[in-house]
Amino acid sequence: MLTAQDLHKAYNGKPALQGVSLALRPGEMVALLGPNGAGKSTLLQLLTGLFSPDRGQITVLGHDMRRHPARALAGLGVVFQQSALDMDLSVLANLLFHTDLHGLPRATARQRITAGLAAVGLGDQAKAVVRSLSGGTRRKVELVRALLHEPAVLLMDEATVGLDPASRQHLLDTVCGLCHTRGMAVLWATHLIEEAKVADRLVLLHQGTVRFDGAIDTFMQASQGADFQTEVLRALEKPGL
Repeated sequence: MLTAQDLHKAYNGKPALQGVSLALRPGEMVALLGPNGAGKSTLLQLLTGLFSPDRGQITVLGHDMRRHPARALAGLGVVFQQSALDMDLSVLANLLFHTDLHGLPRATARQRITAGLAAVGLGDQAKAVVRSLSGGTRRKVELVRALLHEPAVLLMDEATVGLDPASRQHLLDTVCGLCHTRGMAVLWATHLIEEAKVADRLVLLHQGTVRFDGAIDTFMQASQGADFQTEVLRALEKPGL
């Protein structure tokens, strides 16, 4: 559903990504794990079309990001690390703005918004001003917004930063459920090792290169360890597995 091939990106001559390749399949949740500075945000910026790679190719549902960006981006839903909601507008106004950008008829938009808010327990918050909401609730609104145009691929860029443990776990559980019920491909970028445990696949990124890409069971068998966190930290200290 999404493929990235041999991505390279440098800033002022300093490499941020060096030959990163990635593929997301339907119904699969992939955890993109790495320390701060590993290149996760740069990769997400390329995948969302905010920047172009110096070298390499990105396709979404078969559409080349460079040649047909509108078609490629139409298949993506994104929750960014930094909030992208208008704090002074209501939840409904924020969501309608998103559906307008995607050209959804107002009747369809309102139907999806009502269903989306109800699904995350916010059915009574449509008229609330975003500024009055907690951080966890704002994240739920951003998730609803990302799904309104029914994307095939959902990208989560450090989406739990600043959330309390309960809100973090609820968001993670919600996304896992959506992944499996809707058949979306999900890329969950994080630096928190415990968040990666629920994924179908693990991608370890360090210093702009992929250290590992595969099932967590395969990772543990290859590392021959018993503790997931310990083995992840050990893998990130070595040039490869």
